[in-house]
Amino acid sequence: MSGMADPRFIHLRVHTEYSLLEGALRLGELPGLAAGLGMPAVAVTDTNNMFCALEAATKIAGKGVQPIMGCQVDLMFDPAPPGEKPRAPAPIVLLAQTEAGYECLMRLNSCLYLERPDMVPQVTVEELEAFSDGLICLTGGPDGPIGRLVAAGQEAKAEALLDRLHGIYGDRLYVELQRHRQPEPTERFHVEAAYAKGLPLVATNDVYFKDAGMHAAHDALLCIAEGAYVDQQAPRRRVTPEHRFKSPSEMAALFADLPEALENTVEIARRCAFKAYGRAPILPKFADDEVAELRRQSVEGLKARLAVIPHAAPVEEYEKRLDYELGIIEGMGFPGYFLIVADFIKWAKEQDIPVGPGRGSGAGSLVAYALTITDLDPLRYGLLFERFLNPERVSMPDFDIDFCMDRREEVIRYVQGKYGRDKVGQIITFGALLSKAAVRDVGRVLGMPYGQCDQLSKMIPVEGVKPVSITKALAEEPRLREAARESDQDRREGRTNPVARLLDFAEKLEGLLRNASTHAAGVVIGDRPLDRLVPLYKDPRSDMPATQFNMKWVEKAGLVKFDFLGLKTLTQVVDAVRLIREQGRDLHVAADGRVIYEPFEGTENDINAIPLDDPGAYRVYASAQTVAVFQVESTGMMDALRRMKPTCIEDIVALVALYRPGPMENIPKYCEVKNGLSARDKLHPLIDDILDETQGIIVYQEQVMEIARKLAGYSLGGADLLRRAMGKKIQAEMDAQKPIFLEGCAKNGVDKKKAEEVWALLDKFANYGFNKSHAAAYAVVSYQTAWLKANHPVEFMAGIMNSDIHLTDKLAVYAEEVRKSKERGGLGLEIVPPCINRSEAKFTVKDGQLIYALGALKNVGVDAMELIVTARRGTSRPGPRAGASSDGEVPGQARETAEKPFSTLYDFARRVDLKRVGKRPLEMLARAGAFDQIDSNRARVLDALDALVGYSAAIHEQRASNQVSLFGEAGEDLPEPRLATRDDWLPAERLAEEFKAIGFYLSGHPLDDYMPALKRQDVLTLAQVQELTRQGPRLVKMAGIVASRQERKSARGNRFAFLQASDPSGGYECMVFSDTLDASRQHLETGCRVLLQVEATQEADQLKLLARSVTPMDEAVEAAPQIGLRIFVEGGPDALAPLSGLLERVSSETKARGRGPVHLCLLGEDLPGEVEMLLPGEYPVNPQIKGALRSLPGVAMVEEV
Repeated sequence: MSGMADPRFIHLRVHTEYSLLEGALRLGELPGLAAGLGMPAVAVTDTNNMFCALEAATKIAGKGVQPIMGCQVDLMFDPAPPGEKPRAPAPIVLLAQTEAGYECLMRLNSCLYLERPDMVPQVTVEELEAFSDGLICLTGGPDGPIGRLVAAGQEAKAEALLDRLHGIYGDRLYVELQRHRQPEPTERFHVEAAYAKGLPLVATNDVYFKDAGMHAAHDALLCIAEGAYVDQQAPRRRVTPEHRFKSPSEMAALFADLPEALENTVEIARRCAFKAYGRAPILPKFADDEVAELRRQSVEGLKARLAVIPHAAPVEEYEKRLDYELGIIEGMGFPGYFLIVADFIKWAKEQDIPVGPGRGSGAGSLVAYALTITDLDPLRYGLLFERFLNPERVSMPDFDIDFCMDRREEVIRYVQGKYGRDKVGQIITFGALLSKAAVRDVGRVLGMPYGQCDQLSKMIPVEGVKPVSITKALAEEPRLREAARESDQDRREGRTNPVARLLDFAEKLEGLLRNASTHAAGVVIGDRPLDRLVPLYKDPRSDMPATQFNMKWVEKAGLVKFDFLGLKTLTQVVDAVRLIREQGRDLHVAADGRVIYEPFEGTENDINAIPLDDPGAYRVYASAQTVAVFQVESTGMMDALRRMKPTCIEDIVALVALYRPGPMENIPKYCEVKNGLSARDKLHPLIDDILDETQGIIVYQEQVMEIARKLAGYSLGGADLLRRAMGKKIQAEMDAQKPIFLEGCAKNGVDKKKAEEVWALLDKFANYGFNKSHAAAYAVVSYQTAWLKANHPVEFMAGIMNSDIHLTDKLAVYAEEVRKSKERGGLGLEIVPPCINRSEAKFTVKDGQLIYALGALKNVGVDAMELIVTARRGTSRPGPRAGASSDGEVPGQARETAEKPFSTLYDFARRVDLKRVGKRPLEMLARAGAFDQIDSNRARVLDALDALVGYSAAIHEQRASNQVSLFGEAGEDLPEPRLATRDDWLPAERLAEEFKAIGFYLSGHPLDDYMPALKRQDVLTLAQVQELTRQGPRLVKMAGIVASRQERKSARGNRFAFLQASDPSGGYECMVFSDTLDASRQHLETGCRVLLQVEATQEADQLKLLARSVTPMDEAVEAAPQIGLRIFVEGGPDALAPLSGLLERVSSETKARGRGPVHLCLLGEDLPGEVEMLLPGEYPVNPQIKGALRSLPGVAMVEEV
């Protein structure tokens, strides 16, 4: 310890923000606080964790202050007898005196979370004993285990525990005293026991925040953690303003009677000479000679690749590139890393687990391609190895690997099994209390109304994906300032505006860490148990330990991160391929038997082997029919595709790279040059060929590197350094590089003016140039989805819908895409509605039709629906998962099942345990019409469910108890319940109930019956409006069913709304300004039928609608010209009775103005032809009546006359 002479006190008990929802002292402030108060050292002792140990050591030491590595650990000091409720643990403080002590501290931290995961974090005295070497122990003060026992009147136990700790730590045990200006009834015992046993005293201040001004906000933070209220009278955790970072003089005044307790803080600091440090990367040893093994696998792998791919260059060039890359990998010491990654990827592929073709700069490595780590030939795409691994800038390689989401965990389990579960772990991440959440949370603990807090939170603007700080929000948002303003009367009367108080607290707390979880993809693999290298944590939602250091600091600790990412698109693709094979086809054969391409032997069903020049796939792109196509689903992307009209994979690679803020401005130029509408720019003959594939525009980082190499003579490694300096705007490096660049250009005969021009261009584009390796990899995945959509549309959409089976909004979009006509840019395919006899739990394909999934209904789980499918098959085997074949199936052949359809509701109840399925899912099945094949009266089925569930439960309980009746199988002697008879829902009601279950209209649309009347009033469908507005803006009338209304407030304070609605041709969004909204709000509730007059325009091929008036649809229909009905009836006189009854009933009940004549047209084999007669009088004629008539038995058709 050095730097500040004669220190009087050093803080040994400090809680930073890493004491989650407890510490409010920001780690970045701590070194400055200690140095400012003349403290040469400071300890960090977060509660039950070492989350910031390495970070704190680095940052504190960086400011010239000695870090003391410590932790406040909760001790199980008085275990409850078996069967009793566990007793609360109490804190002690452990400080690392040596490196051995630091290692023991890490081991104890791991014990906190791994040994008793079902309990709050705590250690036992036995664990303290096992890991005590090199640790100094402070007894915890009045709230520690000794203090708690004394406070409970158990002084004998307290003395025994003190003796036990003394036996463990010897002269490294200190009796801790604290004085927070509160009664300290246990201090006398502590002092007397210390003197009696010859133990040293030490004074600490339990620090949670910087200064007293933070106390009230910190109190709110504790309430957030506990779910308590600041003003509640019930007991809760409280601390005083004394828990601040006090000065030595304040502490000296507090402990003037015990100066030795202060002196011992300095003595402890001198004894704690260890500082946590970083390590060079550590990896498990993969092979005895990793260099030779990598060469062997790479050479063999390249040979295998070249045997089945079109060659982008002569074989000698591939071999030369491979040898070059291997030399760099060996020189940088990374053969083991490549072998480890290749091993788990090969294992995944052997298990038929889908793996992405590559992600990030790793796709630029030929070695990675030879090892099957990636599936992109870097020579084919012109990818640079130096962008991945630069010999002139040594850093760890970093492969990001995409796996099928459903099976990613299997690969991680394989790695655990290979290297040892104790050597593999996830990486912790921390969530911060951002401004919007801080406002809501603080408002809640202050007891403010939820609506008010939510409204204040919504006033905070968002930049990108994160809300701005409260300070910035107050500067930018006048409504927030006004809400927080204190009136003159408030100031005179000494009142605080509650909003101002809320924002003050939230501003002080925002940015503090709120929670710990695990990194979505990161996994570390060590050469020894991880808790010898880092402390470990356990996320309650995971069965795998995680490092207590985050991604940045775990790598500094020497552990190497491997990214196991889950990519939903891979799951979608493999599910589509599975469905194709279940139809009895290989991937290269279309549904009509047409051969799409000739595959290499052994690659018939390998999606990575499809040709990249399929005309159908590029038609999908060029026509922007890219709903569900990876990376190009947005309306902006669709607009870019229409303009670009891609014809090759390079176009897709470029679009993936260009479609981002900044580069996006070059899309029009790219499209114009590509389609011959303008000439491309030329830079210099030496480098123009580099920009050929991107129409003369610098798009990729690799192009910046190639230009520097060819024009200025850089090595590719040096060019990568230049690219990095430019991209990160590191001015000092750029200033150093510019003369080198200009001198290199001069040597190549480039004049200075042109060299300066190219430098300026590189400087501009390097800032947002994209990694071509990543763009190429994702372009290939995008192409695979476009290829599937073009050549296997039904199976592709089924796979897509399976991956989003619980996302109703997305399913609605996909269903519209499937059913929409080809003329309108859809697929023009049929969807078979959910049916207990045809549907599976997930989406499937039969006879070229997409069968709607039972598990896609709202509030219905896939597992529950598997019970129904299993019973129908008469087997306990569930359906296959994505990416795996079912037992006994022949790959590529249709699945054969001996299915027995359900014949009646009773049959269904006997064969399916309806109690296990659950009443709520059964209700959704009834509403969706899933029972229509066995009983088409949906209302009756819904009413019968209670009786059917009871009947089913009795049968299955008998079976479970192995009871057999006299008449045969269990339950066969149970009487079938009587199901009440009732009329079915009218068509409009059926659709409304169906909407509740499915989330959108599948079998029809509520406006179907309205359209003839609306057409007479010049109302257009969405499809017609889309076509009409291609020629320019229009004022049109549209009809719609309101799906939702979201209201907003403009900057001027006026309310407006975004209306989601639909008509029979699709869904649309319409904006409603304040005047129209105020006049029609009551007609814009969910489910309302409305007629809208709208201004319709198209911007970048996206329809924009602005409502000018809203009319209830029934009013509009009644105002339509009067019509009559012609009803075609089959079945003779028997069909006339219900028809006559319905007409008479509605005639007497309906007062609608719209009445007209009704013609009956009788059809039958015993009639000479159509017999038409006019009924006397006039009857109500409206869409509801037409729908009701259509639903009657014997009514073949209803048309207007």
